[in-house]
Amino acid sequence: MTPLQRYIAEEIATDHLDGLLSRREALRRLGLLGLGAAAASALIAACGETKQTASTPESNPAPKSPPKPGGALPPGAEGALPTAPVSWAGPNGELQGAWAAAPSPKGGVLVIHENKGLTDHIRSVAGRFGGIGYSALAIDLLSGQGGTAVFTDPADATAALSRIEPPEFLADLRSGIDELQQRVPDRKLAVVGFCMGGGLVWRLLAAGAPQLSAAVPFYGPAPDAPDFSGSRNVAVLAFYGALDQRVNATEPVVRAALEKAGMVHELITEPDANHAFFNDTGDRYQPAAAADAWRRIQDWFAVHLA
Repeated sequence: MTPLQRYIAEEIATDHLDGLLSRREALRRLGLLGLGAAAASALIAACGETKQTASTPESNPAPKSPPKPGGALPPGAEGALPTAPVSWAGPNGELQGAWAAAPSPKGGVLVIHENKGLTDHIRSVAGRFGGIGYSALAIDLLSGQGGTAVFTDPADATAALSRIEPPEFLADLRSGIDELQQRVPDRKLAVVGFCMGGGLVWRLLAAGAPQLSAAVPFYGPAPDAPDFSGSRNVAVLAFYGALDQRVNATEPVVRAALEKAGMVHELITEPDANHAFFNDTGDRYQPAAAADAWRRIQDWFAVHLA
């Protein structure tokens, strides 16, 4: 099992342990990743032991899904722009995405989706960036499989993403950056990623991303022994949820690598927030944490994409 496959498998197991998936559904989804019943059950048990060891009643209560505020819009949604489907020639064939064009762009943002592909939520995030003056391109990393839209079951989309090797992801992301640069010439660029996409932001920085001026990974797992020296000029604003034990365990790794590379950075842990706290369509959405993150991103971009 590759590190990405294990990350996705552990995410499914954690969703079950947090009560978001039944055991039967978790085993089904793990089966789509290639895990047999015995291996899947062992993984769930191991994640449960890790979760129990890391938690204490006083310092880390069991995560609860916050109530959705009645009628309240997620941060940035009020002024969000519509997105349009776009495509361009990638390194291994046509790449697809959603494009939100700001009228007078202050910069450009590449948006990297979670492990469910290019969903309506991710399109809305691109539109929100467009609404605050940053033209945004949300890339579909399932383009080579026909695009996210061909998968009627989100679990199948997740399984398909788990089978893509990191070099292919990185090649597609670099192509997305090139496409964004062509669409917003003479403007600084940023990348924002969520969950799996947050992990891909870290991988992109480790591979070298000289075209970028800012990067914002949300609760993204760190790659093994990252070296960010090829991305020294990228200012990094990273977000974590205090209840997200699994990803938070990798935060010291990226902190040390950022410091070693001498990069401008700020790592924010949002209190009372869990993994995927920014996703207003999910059960772990935390409105206060999402609003704080959105405010901080705007402040960060005002400085580093100016």
